[in-house]
Amino acid sequence: MYGIVNKAIEDLIITNYGREKWTAIHKRSGIEPDFFISNEAYDDAITFKLASAVSEEINIPLSEVLHAFGEWWVLKTTKEKYGGLMESGGTNLKEFLINLPLFHNRVILIYPKLTPPEFKVEELSDNCLLLHYISKREGLQDFVRGLIQGLGKLFNTETTIELIQSREKGDAFEIFKISW
Repeated sequence: MYGIVNKAIEDLIITNYGREKWTAIHKRSGIEPDFFISNEAYDDAITFKLASAVSEEINIPLSEVLHAFGEWWVLKTTKEKYGGLMESGGTNLKEFLINLPLFHNRVILIYPKLTPPEFKVEELSDNCLLLHYISKREGLQDFVRGLIQGLGKLFNTETTIELIQSREKGDAFEIFKISW
């Protein structure tokens, strides 16, 4: 993952728990870099070590860490760093989700070494759709759930998210049913 992801985790912790807690988390993670360069690619293991260290240091389940980070990513990181890109995705939650399969095509222009997930959308009704999340990375379904929740908040739309298919249950990819 790119350094911006790890920097966002750092920002989330410092903002909510303070620099001392971040220092403890960084030390607990055992990772080498003292700081992250936003546009440099880092091994995914670093990000997972950071998330695990957050879970251990703050004493909350890893699933909650990933969910909170997904929301933070949408509401803070992308809003501040990629506002124009986010605005081009749509003017409401449904539009944004429908355009999501094309979103990473634009992100790759910024981060050429990115290995993005693939999203497919099935409309079920005017206020409900299925979002297929296909990725080589495993263990991020709670992060994606947080992203979706963050998008709902970004568009002031109360959302219900149900995981109806999961790799944890032997399926090939995740499917989220999103209603608003």
